[in-house]
Amino acid sequence: MGSMFRSEEVALVQLFLPTAAAYTCVSRLGELGLVEFRDLNASVSAFQRRFVVDVRRCEELEKTFTFLQEEVRRAGLVLPTPEGRLPAPPPRDLLRIQEETERLAQELRDVRGNQQALRVQLHQLQLHAAVLGQGHGPQLAAAHTYGASERTPLLQAPGGPHQDLRVNFVAGAVEPHKAPALERLLWRACRGFLIASFRELEQPLEHPVTGEPATWMTFLISYWGEQIGQKIRKITDCFHCHVFPFLEQEEARHVALQQLQQQSQELREVLGETERFLSQVLGRVQQLLPPAQGQVRKMKAVYLALNQCSVSTTHKCLIAEAWCATRDLPALQEALRDSSTEEGVSAVAHRIPSRDMPPTLIRTNRFTASFQGIVDAYGVGRYQEVNPAPYTIITFPFLFAVMFGDVGHGLLMFLFALAMVLAENRPAVKAAQNEIWQTFFGGRYLLLLMGLFSVYTGFIYNECFSRASSIFPSGWSVAAMANQSGWSDAFLAQHTMLTLDPNVTGVFLGPYPFGIDPIWSLAANHLSFLNSFKMKMSVILGVVHMAFGVVLGVFNHMHFGQRHRLLLETLPELTFLLGLFGYLVFLVIYKWLRVSATRAASAPSILIHFINMFLFSHSPTNQPLYPRQEVVQAMLVVLALAMVPVLLLGTPLHLLRRHRRRLRTPTGRKQEDKAGLLGLPDSSVNGWGSDEEKAGGLEAEQEAELVPSEVFMHQAIHTIEFCLGCVSNTASYLRLWALSLAHAQLSEVLWAMVMRMGLGLGREVGVAAVALVPIFAAFAVMTVAILLVMEGLSAFLHALRLHWVEFQNKFYSGTGYKLSPFTFAAADD
Repeated sequence: MGSMFRSEEVALVQLFLPTAAAYTCVSRLGELGLVEFRDLNASVSAFQRRFVVDVRRCEELEKTFTFLQEEVRRAGLVLPTPEGRLPAPPPRDLLRIQEETERLAQELRDVRGNQQALRVQLHQLQLHAAVLGQGHGPQLAAAHTYGASERTPLLQAPGGPHQDLRVNFVAGAVEPHKAPALERLLWRACRGFLIASFRELEQPLEHPVTGEPATWMTFLISYWGEQIGQKIRKITDCFHCHVFPFLEQEEARHVALQQLQQQSQELREVLGETERFLSQVLGRVQQLLPPAQGQVRKMKAVYLALNQCSVSTTHKCLIAEAWCATRDLPALQEALRDSSTEEGVSAVAHRIPSRDMPPTLIRTNRFTASFQGIVDAYGVGRYQEVNPAPYTIITFPFLFAVMFGDVGHGLLMFLFALAMVLAENRPAVKAAQNEIWQTFFGGRYLLLLMGLFSVYTGFIYNECFSRASSIFPSGWSVAAMANQSGWSDAFLAQHTMLTLDPNVTGVFLGPYPFGIDPIWSLAANHLSFLNSFKMKMSVILGVVHMAFGVVLGVFNHMHFGQRHRLLLETLPELTFLLGLFGYLVFLVIYKWLRVSATRAASAPSILIHFINMFLFSHSPTNQPLYPRQEVVQAMLVVLALAMVPVLLLGTPLHLLRRHRRRLRTPTGRKQEDKAGLLGLPDSSVNGWGSDEEKAGGLEAEQEAELVPSEVFMHQAIHTIEFCLGCVSNTASYLRLWALSLAHAQLSEVLWAMVMRMGLGLGREVGVAAVALVPIFAAFAVMTVAILLVMEGLSAFLHALRLHWVEFQNKFYSGTGYKLSPFTFAAADD
């Protein structure tokens, strides 16, 4: 839990990697995932770096891998998952992988090309056979002479003037949607000097490219004259028609059809052999591609990391800078030593000072990852800043449960999350690609605690699907009231609603052992009672939560050496918050403990007292809760207001005073002159000078170059934000009260409108059983959809807002950045 309380200590290390062992060392670091490399060649373009040629070779290989992967997916196959974690291959293996991959890619291209050509040829043979077998019938070309009229016969008598002209035929196939336009254009272009017959194929043919069934329209055109024939051929070419030779004699067509069928059969056999060979090639691709992809990705990552290194003046080693957790430095040294011993020269790593703020590293596990994700969604914490995640593990599910308190609904959420937790190691559950499912699965432990806490608060509220349960005997006795009040039959007949008086002896036997007494669910003022109880409870929880956030800021000030902030910021903030709103909590608890049932009618109003506290007045009709209450309230308001100038001026004046004192000392002048000569901030000449500089926050910048106007402006913003935020944030916690009442009333409405109506449909067992099945199904669906999903999401978002705005802004800046180590974990996945 130490690493969860605040981020781990991270150091900047400098690595001296021998040129011969640099690749091996970086590859080993990628397997371990210990360091985050810094780019020492930021001013050098990507095309001018040392290993750009190797990176390009890897990228070319990745393009080939993409082609092979698409071919495997096109064939309907799945690439297997590589077994184990393969290390990054040595550079000499890149040529072998490249040769094998290119040979397979070229072989696959050739086989695919042959398969496509065979399919196209088979398709042409099938179309030709379909045209010959369609049975258009023999046709003769229309005869036409110059000056012909409608009375000119279509066929000339033997021995006429055109007896030497021969009727020609054009046969082919066209897509169905083009046939009408083709027929119209032929008729208009040839002026009707042709006879065309169009017929649709009875059975669709497989498309050679897409493989989907496609219908075709066959046609047979008879004409005479060479000019008309040229027009017909040009038109059919424009429509991308498949034109085939057509024989006039039926016997010749029959022979040609048999030859086409025989050629098709032979072509199918060749195509089958080609596809079998293609499957063999794809099998080899399946074996080669998964491990090769992972290895080339790792190799490319290594070269990209090496491109971030600078070259020594002797060109014998590469120099790299990286962030590394302090606890991982021994493992880093051992990894470098083991990776470079084979080359005869050992790699070296040592810590160096840095002026930059280190990255934030917080290690998580399956349980804490979702809670840390909630905090990081607001902003990654600054280096060594207090981490809110450990406290969020408790406070977030609890505040959610305050708004979602119901035993039944919480139990359903708990069981759903428990099922995901128990099945978290199953491959099918992890491999699910549904985005909504991945969201729920990633937050399964958060849902588990949210459901568990909702069950707890549901017992406190005594609600299970909006119904109260009598786990213990009620603390109220109706019999004592009936015996001592003299209720007669006539009185009971006239009064449908009865009131229990706790002042009557024996009516109130004592508080309910756990939660709210179930008798309140029968009371007419049930909503008024819960309204008062939950509203005051929300204020108490809110003030405690905010005060806890201010207290956590103490750990930041102590860790960063900013002890002056304890007196100038933390103490005034706690005084302001507790002096006003902590006093309000005191009034609520004091009234609960001191005001009894006998004084309930004349009990003073806390709200009126709190308003009078700020107005420095009193109400004659509102009696004080304790003696000299007005004096205490006036003192608290004055004390709280006196903290505002302390917050506004305390820290800036202290910083200015300390800055002037440092300038008067000879050490301070010398350090400042040295910083000015180097063009660096004076507080960073010797690396990390203090814990404040380690934080990388505003304090180091102020020490380096203090601008009074900026310091006062920053502190004024902080003061106004805190003082006004105490008022608005306290009111914001009333959403706990509002959402809790809304959830309870929505559950009550759903029960009354669905289940109660269903239970009252009929008294016969058979009728009730048949009617309750669809009614209970509707009740279950609406419970899950409305109360669990919609209301649960609403309560989740409001709890998220309370943590981000009301709690974390008291001590958490969230202006850091994560440590992103160089690792091969993504390539392995």
